[in-house]
Amino acid sequence: MPDVLTGGCACGAVRYRFEGEIAFAFNCHCRRCQRMTGSGHAAAFCVATDDIAIEGDVRHHDETSDSGFATRSGFCPQCGSPMLSRTARAPDKVFILAATLDDPSTFVPTFAVYGEYAQPWDPIDPRLKRD
Repeated sequence: MPDVLTGGCACGAVRYRFEGEIAFAFNCHCRRCQRMTGSGHAAAFCVATDDIAIEGDVRHHDETSDSGFATRSGFCPQCGSPMLSRTARAPDKVFILAATLDDPSTFVPTFAVYGEYAQPWDPIDPRLKRD
């Protein structure tokens, strides 16, 4: 993935710019991510909170993840696009949904997590390492 990434919600009310190193990129098949994205998994990358600039109002929904940690999902209040999440497990990190990238073709996941929750209609990519 490039060193500078930009993206935003569907309507453009929320935008972000990231410069720095991506900690990791992955596909998560947990039920929380399935519900948050409305799909079989969340494709996301993790960055340090200090390395990303977010412009616009992001609303949050707090819940508990499948692993028992408090999580906070962020979405655009105008169009409802899910955009990011944070977890008490890694308070200095933010997880950005890959589909929000201006060029999502640059996203390259390297592993999959919560494979036991993968839906039969959305199998885990066999090229990815599993948790």
